[in-house]
Amino acid sequence: MSRKSLVIGLTGNIATGKSTILNYLMEKCAFIIDADKLGHRVIEPGGQAYDAVVRAFGREILKEDGTIDRKKLGKIVFSNPIDLGRLEKIVHPKIFDLGKQEIDDNEAPIIVLEAIKLLEAGLMSTLCDEIWVVTSSLTTQLRRLLETRRMEESEAKRMIDLQPPQAAKVNQADRVIENDGNLAELHSQLDAIWEDLKRRYPRRMTTLVR
Repeated sequence: MSRKSLVIGLTGNIATGKSTILNYLMEKCAFIIDADKLGHRVIEPGGQAYDAVVRAFGREILKEDGTIDRKKLGKIVFSNPIDLGRLEKIVHPKIFDLGKQEIDDNEAPIIVLEAIKLLEAGLMSTLCDEIWVVTSSLTTQLRRLLETRRMEESEAKRMIDLQPPQAAKVNQADRVIENDGNLAELHSQLDAIWEDLKRRYPRRMTTLVR
């Protein structure tokens, strides 16, 4: 756990609105670490997990230039929970190492580590001072996937069903953000949380612009 920064772990299932919350926190001068981008880095050629992923799933997942075709790999793992588990077992420890390094090297007063599998990825949550879980109803999740990501309904439902129950995340949360309403309602919740952070962590918050 970082001693010089307040580290917030932000998680929630697909289409619960994590990106909107990240935008709010960025406006508050928080430094964002996107675990998904770290995941891309570890499977790049020369990345910490590249060789192991190729050994596990075969050279058929490679493009002509030797990079891993993430779409092809995604089709494999998201159609089979066993394959998804194999991939996560390989990449999660490497993502943890990169995330820890970025936190240790950063002097921002607030760091937000955003990861959809934050609580399922073993040690990742131990990097955080607080865990924030964003929730939405299944109806809202489905609507967002159809409207904003232009998914087919069958694909959207499959993506939702592949994820752990939201209750499992809520049970481990320090703060739960319910995001079924409009943007103003979400910002009202976040404003209240921000004021509470100022009270709880005055030393770390005093250097922030806002």
